[in-house]
Amino acid sequence: MSHPSIGFLILALLFAATSCQNNDLKIMTVTGEIKASGMGVTLPHEHVLFDLAQIDSTGINRYNKDSVIRRILPLFEGLKPYKVKTFVDGTPEFMGRDPQLLAELSRKTGINIITNTGWYAAENERHLPKEVKEMSAEEIALIWISEAKNGIGNTGIKPGFINLAISKSELSETDKKLVAAACLTHLETGLSIVSLTGPALGALEQLQILKKYGVDPSAFIWLHAMEELSRGRVLTVAEKGAWVALDGIQPDLDASVRISEMVKYMKSIRRLDHVLLSHDSGGYQPGLPGGGNFRPYTELFDSFTLLLLSEGITQEELNQMMVKNPAEAFGIRVRKIR
Repeated sequence: MSHPSIGFLILALLFAATSCQNNDLKIMTVTGEIKASGMGVTLPHEHVLFDLAQIDSTGINRYNKDSVIRRILPLFEGLKPYKVKTFVDGTPEFMGRDPQLLAELSRKTGINIITNTGWYAAENERHLPKEVKEMSAEEIALIWISEAKNGIGNTGIKPGFINLAISKSELSETDKKLVAAACLTHLETGLSIVSLTGPALGALEQLQILKKYGVDPSAFIWLHAMEELSRGRVLTVAEKGAWVALDGIQPDLDASVRISEMVKYMKSIRRLDHVLLSHDSGGYQPGLPGGGNFRPYTELFDSFTLLLLSEGITQEELNQMMVKNPAEAFGIRVRKIR
């Protein structure tokens, strides 16, 4: 792990000293409820573990929890010099979601971890249960609402957001049904809807479904927004009030430059108050030797933040994207169209 510069240590201390303005909002973590003002520096889209096997092959028998923790623990320890306090785990059900593993990791490190309810329809729906075709949006929502109110399985651990992944082309009927179920779940629980989407067409289609159900766009977080090439479409989504996640930060210079240009564009249209930054690091993969090779969770702090500072993004603006925005985006409350 590279050591943070003195300048960035000062920046990290600034983050740690800054709290969310809305102290009434709550966040649900795998170890219980906290105030949104206590989230601190947050990574809003990452993975501890991610299983790409077919749905009928996944399960806790595919990995050893102690081995996963041994592999992941140093990466979490590597976040502490950067004052990271909250880690949002985007691994959905049927793809390795393990709330008890996350709770143990959180207790060992002191870092808040947020897990999810919801299902993953991308990749030709191969990670969905077969029954989804016959289920209504209302029936699916009842499952997710139960997890939010009663906990996941018999763990007692509650999700902190609704997790979706859709096709990157036109929404399928299954996609539409899952988004509708997410709307119903939001209206009952106040959990934010986080959707791995990609290009803006899918985001705009989902916002139309939210509108149909009376859910305000501020309840919607658009993941992989950096895949959209049209800045006009990004502007359209941001102007509607949805959250724009630039969550593909990695060592690749071209990717860093592309995302930094998007950050500067969002600043130019005065919409940094709707931007989130993260890596989408893939985490431990069951079935691969040692869990495979995956990126640490520090590129954002090791170099990308310094790139933004060098290009005119201020410390206050970084604080907005890394502290204030996540607290507002994930703060639990029902958001209806006014």
